[in-house]
Amino acid sequence: MKLRVGIPKGSLQDATIDLFKNAGYKISTSSRSYFPTIDDPEIECMLIRAQEMARYVESGILDIGITGHDWVVENGADVIEMTELQYAKVTFNKVRWVLAAKQGGNIKSVKDLEGKTIATEVVNLSKKYLADNGVSANVEYSYGATEVKVPHLADAIIEITETGSSLRANNLEIIDTVLETTTVLIANQDTVADEWKKNKVERLIMLLQSALESRNRVGVMLNVKREKLDEVIKLLPPAKVPTISSLMDDGWVDIFVVLRKNVVRDIIPALKDLGAQGIVEFPLSKFIE
Repeated sequence: MKLRVGIPKGSLQDATIDLFKNAGYKISTSSRSYFPTIDDPEIECMLIRAQEMARYVESGILDIGITGHDWVVENGADVIEMTELQYAKVTFNKVRWVLAAKQGGNIKSVKDLEGKTIATEVVNLSKKYLADNGVSANVEYSYGATEVKVPHLADAIIEITETGSSLRANNLEIIDTVLETTTVLIANQDTVADEWKKNKVERLIMLLQSALESRNRVGVMLNVKREKLDEVIKLLPPAKVPTISSLMDDGWVDIFVVLRKNVVRDIIPALKDLGAQGIVEFPLSKFIE
């Protein structure tokens, strides 16, 4: 038995393959094949556009797939969102579908779209957004370069953004957030009902999440005099319990602890002030609480 996994082709492809690598899976792709190889004989991979992923998982062609929550909503797919995987192609933040219009123009809110034309790739999502706001407008599917269609081809757009830089570069301003979305791992209903596949998916999720958790953490090792041990422990975040080992010189101990990156820059100088030696900071590939 094998687990059929959909890998998103396009902007998320490299980030997804890199995440799998940090989780312990080596995926190799070829420009001439939509079937990447993976070093797990129990998994088969297929490259599918994120926009289509939910349909193929719903139909059972794929057991699981990685896509955006937005595309699950857009397709109205009957799938199970097993977990969020908070990563994207530029940042590790969630991304947004936003309503944008010409900077300094007449469109200041969704109500100003009455009778206007909106260009977007998410037609169903946009129509629902307009209906929820009691606005009647023409929604046109955009095949690409959506940002350049205002004001000559459309009055406004509904577009996805991580940083907003592309919108600003095209003289557009964000009017409203339509949907906040993140990358999700989705599963077919029958996949979750199958004991072997469900167990395989849950183990995969654990490893993927551990790779994500490790992004903001580092390991720190150091030697310090035993008499300074209590002071060192006081420097660490309250929830962190270090591993303490004795050295050949009984007057010294070795300490190992996992810390968040944003606190290490303050803690390491303080450790040095306490006489710590051999301080080593190193990256982690996985972290499981």
